[in-house]
Amino acid sequence: MTLTFKTSSPSSNRSTPKNSPGDDDSHFLHYRSYRAHTTTLFFVLVSLSLFVIFSLYSSPNAIYFATTRQAKPGTVTYVINVRDSSHIRRIKAEGVLWPGWEVMMIASPEENVMLPLHGENNYTCFYPNGEKLTAKFSVTLPFTNRTTFKCKLPGVYRHHHPIPTPILASSRSFELSPETRWPDLPLWNFVVFDTISTEHDVVLFVKGPNRGLGSNKPPGTFRCVFGEESDSAVRTTVTSSVQEVFRCPFPNVTMDYPVKIYIERVATEKEAMKVVPSVAYFSPKRTLVEPREKSLLCATTMVYNVAKYLREWVMYHATIGIQRFIIYDNGSDDELNDVVEGLKSERYDVTKVLWIWPKTQEAGFSHAAVYGKDMCTWMMYLDVDEFLFSPVWSNKSKPSDQMIRSLLPSDQSMIGQVSFKSLEFGPSNQTRHPAGGVTQGYTCRREEEQRHKSIVLLSAVEHSLYTAIHHFSLKGEYEWRVADKEEGVVNHYKYQAWREFKAKFKRRVSAYVVDWTRVSNPTSRDRTPGLGFKPIEPEGWPQKFCEVMDMRLKRLTEKWFGYPEKNGYRMAWQR
Repeated sequence: MTLTFKTSSPSSNRSTPKNSPGDDDSHFLHYRSYRAHTTTLFFVLVSLSLFVIFSLYSSPNAIYFATTRQAKPGTVTYVINVRDSSHIRRIKAEGVLWPGWEVMMIASPEENVMLPLHGENNYTCFYPNGEKLTAKFSVTLPFTNRTTFKCKLPGVYRHHHPIPTPILASSRSFELSPETRWPDLPLWNFVVFDTISTEHDVVLFVKGPNRGLGSNKPPGTFRCVFGEESDSAVRTTVTSSVQEVFRCPFPNVTMDYPVKIYIERVATEKEAMKVVPSVAYFSPKRTLVEPREKSLLCATTMVYNVAKYLREWVMYHATIGIQRFIIYDNGSDDELNDVVEGLKSERYDVTKVLWIWPKTQEAGFSHAAVYGKDMCTWMMYLDVDEFLFSPVWSNKSKPSDQMIRSLLPSDQSMIGQVSFKSLEFGPSNQTRHPAGGVTQGYTCRREEEQRHKSIVLLSAVEHSLYTAIHHFSLKGEYEWRVADKEEGVVNHYKYQAWREFKAKFKRRVSAYVVDWTRVSNPTSRDRTPGLGFKPIEPEGWPQKFCEVMDMRLKRLTEKWFGYPEKNGYRMAWQR
């Protein structure tokens, strides 16, 4: 809609020649006429502005922006763009088939997608059979700011191969062209899903080519492809191919960034060339971290719906020396954002990185080793139900931010990683999440230590970024040290009250650990002894895994963080 107002300048209204008789009266009359025009125009513009503001308030999806421009001298044109059929359009996007028969649609970097307002959503996925399904806004990806939507996959395509990628449009009224092409839909377990750049190369995160644990194919069998699959694409060698992490040098040509990046398996006599589909883009510009002083000690973890645990974990570890926390959020839908913002308001240094990709914990930890390298010297990798503890601290009346530092080697040492054995605690007769937190509620554990967790010198991490969750591979000149139990341990509050513990059945985040509902690999150490393949509470669960009463960290945290109350005490992290 265009509204035009014509105005005249003072000089164009003069009819009496200069210095002619009556010139003063003419000027006076012209001034009054100009004032009248100006006043009228002012009130018209104010009325128009109020109309636009009211319309935006009452119907934000009907009118979505207003601009002004000077069309020609003496004319002011106000353009109000109304969302009508001319703004119904196709959104350029890539798709991935997600677990649960959902399609994740990811808008291309050049797309500026307007998010639905006030609960109204017209975004739609179109399928070749004519079905139109609602595309619900999901998340905005970090670093690239790409908008994502989820839509259901129609049943007719669930046993169809290949599956067509739907068309994402801004409205159900969008009309498909008869020439519409339907590219194959990549699967979540065979796709290039993310990248991160270093000073010298690009790191790709790829599901599929290296499927099993330890089944890494030689890097020489792959190439990185920068740009769409055409003659103009640029290829570089793959320098490392371990687990879900591939590395390639930058292309030695000028390109318009960001560009699509693929992994290509080189053709052999027995196998044809094969391209791993991609939803990832590459740009050499590194704007991941704002410049600031580097922290000596950081901690990172990957979480899903752990909002109730996070305050205790952050406050405890910050008090004993962790300066910065990097939380990889694997698609939480609880109050995690509110908890993170609350911690930040209390001056805890917490950064949330959205990491939505299913079963990619190892890749996420490798990403953290690159992402955190400019921010942190040492990185502690712990889950939010794990707490680092040294028996030496038991006689300390108050905590110190040097406590974790005292467990690490000197600056001159060539030790690049320190690991601590893990003690697994049982339900300890709890039937719900303890009000005072896991350190207060779970006090009985298994006798034998299980596995370990590590603090890693990020500059010592090997080029492949290989991680087994519990530790990293190091460069050849560095050593790996495992601490004695009297020096330090990790209290792992693993087997909690059943209503909390059964959430683990929903999914496992590791790429190489099967979900517990699958009847596969029943002897895995990741599984719970005596537990089947369904989330059914075993008889006597509250008393299980209780061989040793261990009250050390309970007493210590009560001393450090407990505040006396009329009926006991309240922990600092309780709300």
